Amino acid sequence: MLKIFRNWTNRYFYDEEALVLLLLLVLGLALVVTMGTVLAPAIAALILAFLLQGLVQRLVNWGMRHILAVWTAFLVLVGLITSAVLVLFPILWRQMGNLIEELPRMVADAKAQLAVLPQRYPDYVSPEHVQQFTNLANHELGTVGQSLLSVSVASVPLLITALIYFVLVPILVFFFLKDQKLILNWMSGFLPRKRPIMQRVWLEMNDQIANYVRGKAVEILIVAAVSYASFSFMGLRYSLLLAIAVGLSVLVPYIGAAVVTLPVVLVGLWQWGLSSEFYWLLLVYGIIQALDGNVLVPVLFSEAVNLHPVAIIIAVLAFGGIWGFWGVFFAIPLATLLKAVINAWPSQPNGEGANA
Repeated sequence: MLKIFRNWTNRYFYDEEALVLLLLLVLGLALVVTMGTVLAPAIAALILAFLLQGLVQRLVNWGMRHILAVWTAFLVLVGLITSAVLVLFPILWRQMGNLIEELPRMVADAKAQLAVLPQRYPDYVSPEHVQQFTNLANHELGTVGQSLLSVSVASVPLLITALIYFVLVPILVFFFLKDQKLILNWMSGFLPRKRPIMQRVWLEMNDQIANYVRGKAVEILIVAAVSYASFSFMGLRYSLLLAIAVGLSVLVPYIGAAVVTLPVVLVGLWQWGLSSEFYWLLLVYGIIQALDGNVLVPVLFSEAVNLHPVAIIIAVLAFGGIWGFWGVFFAIPLATLLKAVINAWPSQPNGEGANA
């Protein structure tokens, strides 16, 4: 057994650069687990810097000086944040408050609609099935109510956190864009001079993460806009709130779409009952999800992130359990990082390391 372990270590850990890379990955994981919440503003700023880097580069290619391109992108970001705070957030807050107030009546109406199903479809739905579903819904709604209560109690710290984000994140984005080369050169000073493995992993991850973040932002905007246009055309209440929820659900592949379906169905069922409008809503919502998964995602991402669906789901569960929301958001980039490291990791043929 000792010989097998020695041969395995000699085969995969003979390269000094590989050991340094492994140490950096372990330290990075420890930093994320222990200080992920504290570093969240910096991580959010890094994401926005990725999004704006393409705009800065395009302006530079058009002949604008780098500092002016950075200021232009920064002002665009500030304008979007200001518009969201002054226009979008008040509407969402009002709709969310109305939805919470009407939630008990919506649940009562949904129970009444479900109680009719055994009479309409006796061969498919039994009263026992309706009762089991009702008990499960009561339990889940009780959990949601407790969560809403805890959020309302902690609203002041959340407000302070939001203010910190609104102040710190734009400043960090500006300096990430302005001093990108300076920061990268400073970080590379702690690494070995000859680093072909790290260079290979960096080039692959720089392209893939940047493409993923930008593509995901475009996907959120398109899905939210199409959902809002469709829901508004159908006259669905809380169209903006539900559309943004549908757009943000693409952050969590497969799982997000399943979770956001419940409020869409609940609001439609409460508003229209088991009528033709409700079934049209289900059809339109299904078409949006199908087009997102089968048309929009392949067009935006192509082969940028080539991961098996099983690997994506495991990554979401694993990194989400370690790092919460940010782990879910970064699940695919982190899984892609592991894939790039595995592909670039050096190894000797069997037997060579044993004789070293």
